[in-house]
Amino acid sequence: MLGARPKKSIPAPPEARARNPWIRICNSGIHGRGVFAARAIPKDTRILAYYGERITKTESLRRAVERLERARKRGGGAVYIFDLNSRHDIDGAFPWNKARLVNHSCEPNCEAQNIRGKIWVVALRDIAAGEELTYDYGYELEHWEDHPCRCGTPSCPGYIVHRKYRGLLRRNLARRAARKTTS
Repeated sequence: MLGARPKKSIPAPPEARARNPWIRICNSGIHGRGVFAARAIPKDTRILAYYGERITKTESLRRAVERLERARKRGGGAVYIFDLNSRHDIDGAFPWNKARLVNHSCEPNCEAQNIRGKIWVVALRDIAAGEELTYDYGYELEHWEDHPCRCGTPSCPGYIVHRKYRGLLRRNLARRAARKTTS
């Protein structure tokens, strides 16, 4: 895992250590390792929770910047910080947080939902056994160049940005390409 581990080590909650019958961890064609359906998963199933250390937004920003800088120097990238609410985030940079391995896709089969203060990966549709679980990371457009996308779906603009920004990003990329060909 890239990036500094949280300063304080927190033990895995018992439910994070328990075997999850819905998933298995395997190498992913999208990025590194991924989470795959161990069996058919019905739509709307809460598949797995996103566990980690609850931190303030200030600490979250500090850790994210530190990890991104480290990733730029070494290549790759793994921040594992998830927005929880207006004051706190969850830093899931722990080996026992299996949900940190769910990869991004521009055409996801899951979404992250905040259900009573706990982040869950929930099936958007029926998922076949063996299919990789994915969700839209929902990144803002501001730092799009820092986040290349490898999902390979037809709607992928080549960078991880929230669905609402993809059309704008495509237009900006087309303008950039046009300027290069006329220069």
